[in-house]
Amino acid sequence: MCGLCGFTGKIADSEKVLENMTEVITHRGPDSAGYYTDERISMGFRRLSIIDLDQGHQPIFNEDKSLVLMFNGEIYNYKQLREELIKLGHNFYTGTDSEVLIHSFEQWGEKMLGRLRGMFGFAIYNKKDGSVFIARDFFGIKPMHYAVIDGQLVYGSEIKSILEFPGYKKKFNSRALDNYLSFQYVVPPETFFEGIYCLLPGHYMWYRDGSVKTTRYFEPTFKPDNSLTEKEAADKIEAAFEDSVNAHKISDVEVGCFLSSGVDSSYVSTYFAGQKTFTVGFDFGERYNEISWAEGLSKEIGVEHHTHLIGSEEFWSAVPKVQYYMDQPLADPSCIALYFVSKLAGEYVKVVLSGEGADELFGGYTVYNEPHVFRTYQRIVPKKLRYALARSAKKWPHIKGRGYIIRGARKTEDKFIGNAFMYDDEEKRRILKDTSIVTRPQDLCKKYYDRVKGYDEVTKMQYLDINLWMVGDILLKADRMSMANSLELRVPFLDKEVFEVARTIPTKLRIAHGTTKYALRQAALRHLPKATAQKKKLGFPVPTRVWLRDKKYYDRVKETFTSETAEKFFNTELIVSYLDDHFNGREDNSRKVWTIYVFLLWYDIYFGEKK
Repeated sequence: MCGLCGFTGKIADSEKVLENMTEVITHRGPDSAGYYTDERISMGFRRLSIIDLDQGHQPIFNEDKSLVLMFNGEIYNYKQLREELIKLGHNFYTGTDSEVLIHSFEQWGEKMLGRLRGMFGFAIYNKKDGSVFIARDFFGIKPMHYAVIDGQLVYGSEIKSILEFPGYKKKFNSRALDNYLSFQYVVPPETFFEGIYCLLPGHYMWYRDGSVKTTRYFEPTFKPDNSLTEKEAADKIEAAFEDSVNAHKISDVEVGCFLSSGVDSSYVSTYFAGQKTFTVGFDFGERYNEISWAEGLSKEIGVEHHTHLIGSEEFWSAVPKVQYYMDQPLADPSCIALYFVSKLAGEYVKVVLSGEGADELFGGYTVYNEPHVFRTYQRIVPKKLRYALARSAKKWPHIKGRGYIIRGARKTEDKFIGNAFMYDDEEKRRILKDTSIVTRPQDLCKKYYDRVKGYDEVTKMQYLDINLWMVGDILLKADRMSMANSLELRVPFLDKEVFEVARTIPTKLRIAHGTTKYALRQAALRHLPKATAQKKKLGFPVPTRVWLRDKKYYDRVKETFTSETAEKFFNTELIVSYLDDHFNGREDNSRKVWTIYVFLLWYDIYFGEKK
């Protein structure tokens, strides 16, 4: 795993600028640095050595050195591609997957992307015509950001590299604050920095003659095979997943595995006998501590298990550091827990496997049960009455049944914007001082729902999550938190071949018998104890709700909520009332409070007076 950055054109002190851009992402690759410069481009690289440790330094060139590559990621089928390319006449000077990319581009151009199996973000510069080709992997496992400044391209694995470019005038993008408050993350391709964009998953871009053109080359669509039996589905999943895990374990360094109590990482860990697994938890009871579950499984499957109990002050002290590494605010508190488990793993290995992507591909989130749960209610109760009941219920305290009535009133497209829904447009108008930026989050989701008209409700939700939630939250934190600790994180569920199976699983086998991810669990049962394979989805639980009712942390957040930064953006009396209501037990506002708190911390890091 590595980091790359660069810019086209010639500027004063270009070598120093490139060095600065590369240095701020040293955490992505502490083993070595690489540079390429000529009159038309400057390219920087940081390397974390995983494959061909001695000769895999970048930049990588083709035979006549007319093409220059810098690459972040792993290509799991590189050996097969290498053999094919040698037969076609290409000559190799390293044993890396990086060199396979440049020869593939030379041979097949843009169509090379369809042949790749892996995770990647890379840039290829053509010396002959000055063009730059940049691509990002199918699901967005690896990041890529870019800006066009005075007609020149500036790009980087992380935004902080682009911020080092002197031609970029840092400006806050208020539109991003609007969607962040609803989704708990910034919805790509927007970022919190005006003029800096995220290259979307499954896209490539060309920079030619001062302009950028992006093209989508892959779209994760579903094609259910309703003839599949339960056994056939489990057979296909098991075969594809085993093949994927074995491919993802290819490395010239030791590979470990994250392990929670859930089925996803547990299933991955069953292929790690004799190797190392890693778990963290909090000292707030079993709900916030999966260590004992993970230890039990580790003993059963024969792995060396390592754990860390995160202290309260340890967690809170890490929040600013985590938000710096994130580049942009992420209100998912599990990113801090992920930082600590990555830190733990980084003390023992350079590479870990994890379970991200299983929920989105195989239907694992509890909310995917909703279409079934509400079916009878929506059939019996007329639409107008449902809406009236929901309007009334919004004014009720948080009593049992309130959420059911509110969510049962609306169709999927109106209520589901992903796994997090923090503030709707009405709430944003109340708390924000600049109400001109407020939009309905449903409007942003509409273009995705429009692409899956005619699908069942569960599939619509999965499609939306794959394109928004998984990219903006799940994979963003996975990349940033592992890379903050110079650790390569691989996700075998988000494999192209695994998806080819997942897309065929019918909805009746994704959600069945009140269980999410049903077909995947049936496959996992062949490798795991029943209690683990069928364990209810927990996510990565973090006790923010508990902490925000502790005066020590209440006071810390209140100080932030009454700061000059808070006054700049929010009606502080109202956001303090959210905090007070939570502290006094009147409402559970923990997620909403945390969303604002994280943003304010992040803003001071990147836009505060010291910046």
